[in-house]
Amino acid sequence: MSLSMYEASIPVLARMLGNLSNILKKAEANAQARGIGPKVFIESRLAPDMFPLARQVQIVSDTAKGCAARLAGVDVPSWADTETSFEELQARIAKTLAFIEGIDAAQLEGSETRTVVLKMRSGEISFSGREYLLGFAMPNFYFHVTTAYAILRHNGVDVGKMDFLGGV
Repeated sequence: MSLSMYEASIPVLARMLGNLSNILKKAEANAQARGIGPKVFIESRLAPDMFPLARQVQIVSDTAKGCAARLAGVDVPSWADTETSFEELQARIAKTLAFIEGIDAAQLEGSETRTVVLKMRSGEISFSGREYLLGFAMPNFYFHVTTAYAILRHNGVDVGKMDFLGGV
C-alpha cells in the first residue's frame, strides 16, 4: 500500500503543530518560573538577521494552512500576523489545527499531480503537488518549527528532543 498525500501531510502537520504548542506551554511556564517577561522569549531570535519566535510560529502556521489548502485546491486563509503573547500564539496554532483538520483525505486525492503555483518576491514558482509537499512545504515547515524550538532552547527553556518529536 502506498503512502497517500493526505497521510504525508495533514497528520504530520497536525502532530508538529501540537508539539510546538506544548513547547510554547513549557516556555511560558519557564518564563514565569524564572521571572522573565514573556516578551523576552517571544521577541528573541537566534541571529540578528533571523525572525523572532513570534514570527517563526506565524510562518509555521502559514506554511501548514497554505500546504493543506493548496493540496486540497481551496483558498488559503489569510490571517494578520499580530500575535505578541503566548496566549495569542496558542490561539493561532489552534486556529491552524482547526483549519487543516477540516481538510479530509478525499480533498487531497490526486493532489500529487495538481499544479501548485507560489507567488514569490522573485516571481512565480510552479510545482507538482508532490514536489511542493516534499521539496518545499515540509522542509520550510520543519525549518521554522526547529528554529522556534532552538530559540527557546537557547534561552534556557527545558525542552529536549522528545518535546520536538512528541509522543513517539
